[in-house]
Amino acid sequence: MTLTQPAPTAPAPAPAADTTGDPTGDEDLCASVDRPHPRPHGRDLYSISEVAAHTGLSVHTLRWYERIGLMPHIGRSHTGQRRYTNRDLEWLAFVGKLRLTGMAVADMVRYADLVRQGDHTYPERRALLVATREDVRRRIAELHSTLSVLDFKIDLYSTEEHRS
Repeated sequence: MTLTQPAPTAPAPAPAADTTGDPTGDEDLCASVDRPHPRPHGRDLYSISEVAAHTGLSVHTLRWYERIGLMPHIGRSHTGQRRYTNRDLEWLAFVGKLRLTGMAVADMVRYADLVRQGDHTYPERRALLVATREDVRRRIAELHSTLSVLDFKIDLYSTEEHRS
C-alpha cells in the first residue's frame, strides 16, 4: 500500500487535541493536522520515503531532524529501517508550523528537548512559544504595513489619469 491510498478499513476516530507538543504522550500534538493520516492507528508504520512523500520533506531532512534531536526516537524494523507512526507525522506537522513562524532550529531542538524532559517543563515551553508568537505578530504587522504600501501603489497606477 502506498501512502497516498486510503486505508482499507475506516480510520480511527481522532484523539483529543494536545497543546503540549508531546510526541510520546497519548494525545495528539496539534489541534489540527493539515493532512489526514493515511493509515489508521495500529496500522501506521511508514518508511522514510513514504513520510517524505506525505510531508514534502526530503529523506535527508528527516534524517537530519533525527540526528539533531528534533525528532523523537524513531522506531526501527527488524532490518534496521526507520518506521514512522501517525504520532511522528503529527510531530512533523507541528515542527512545520514552528518552521513557518521563523523559529530558529536551535529553539525548535530546545523545545523538543523540553518535551522529552516531561511535564515539569511546561513553563519553559510556554515561554518559548509566547516569545515566538510575539515575533510572528511583529512580522504580521510589518507585512500589513507593506501590504498597505502595495495597495496604495496599485490604486495609484489604476487611476484613469495614470493609464497609458
